[in-house]
Amino acid sequence: MRKVWVIGGAAVGLGMGFVMLLVIGVYVVAGNLLNGVGAGSRALAQGAVPAAYKSLVQKWGNLCPALSPALLAAQLYQESGWNPTVVSPADARGIAQFIPSTWATHGIDGNGDGKRDIWDPNDAIPSAASYDCELAKYVKDVPGNASDNMLAAYNAGAYRVIKAGGVPAISETQNYVKRIRSLEQSFAAPVSRIDPTQQAAGAIAFAQSKLGTPYLWGGEGAAEQGGRFDCSGLTQAAYAKVGITLPRVANDQYNAGPHPSRDQLLPGDLVFFSTDLSDSRAIHHVGIYVGGGYMIDAPRTGAVIRFDPIDTPDYFGATRATEDGAKALPTTI
Repeated sequence: MRKVWVIGGAAVGLGMGFVMLLVIGVYVVAGNLLNGVGAGSRALAQGAVPAAYKSLVQKWGNLCPALSPALLAAQLYQESGWNPTVVSPADARGIAQFIPSTWATHGIDGNGDGKRDIWDPNDAIPSAASYDCELAKYVKDVPGNASDNMLAAYNAGAYRVIKAGGVPAISETQNYVKRIRSLEQSFAAPVSRIDPTQQAAGAIAFAQSKLGTPYLWGGEGAAEQGGRFDCSGLTQAAYAKVGITLPRVANDQYNAGPHPSRDQLLPGDLVFFSTDLSDSRAIHHVGIYVGGGYMIDAPRTGAVIRFDPIDTPDYFGATRATEDGAKALPTTI
């Protein structure tokens, strides 16, 4: 992320051998864990939804059984990236990206002020939930997963879902359902252990190979940049080496997978730091966790890629980056 970040108490005197033993030891433990990501939760992950919209998403995301706060959040993020003023090339408007004709029939007065305002998140977010649940009723007798069918109806229309007896064989619709369901994991608070990714060790190895490299604001490791990185440029390059394409900036990288708690951290997890601990959009720094309370990061102008502690006042949370989670992210937000 292209922002200056200063951390107190840099890791001094940490030998490479110690850190490697630390990483290996944690991976031995991780390798003995049972498989199975924890079941989804109706609670939202810490700070995943901007504070201004959290209560709306939490309330309206529980409007019907086929919807959840995390699923509603995933839809809104996919549609607008939480931007309440965005307009798409198809004239979809606002945070929920309603086309005016659809808004005319399905928009509701969510805040009870006597107006249905397509630009007001207090109306648009409730309207998105209401429309989802209306579609869920249309397809309630269709075989398969109710939430998948609801999303498919949102994309392709309820008639096609009913005719197909489930998610229709339309690539756009199938990809839409998969993206939203994958992205949903990034907004749901996990209720149990989250499995480590196979790519984590490779990402750490890449970051370790860059230790001592000077920081560069906006650096992505290009030859013309002298192979230098900023914080999110380093994490993006590390995961690109193992086949996971992360967004460029840190606050979008936060949505590339589920969020382990502090006591669930494993090597390879991305760790984030924010100026507002209630809002992931205020994240200003990211590093790669290596175990023992330390990360590899590109800290700031004038510093080099190094080991730093993660337990600082601005520690926000972590993401276990996954291929599906990264692929689910919108390309422009």
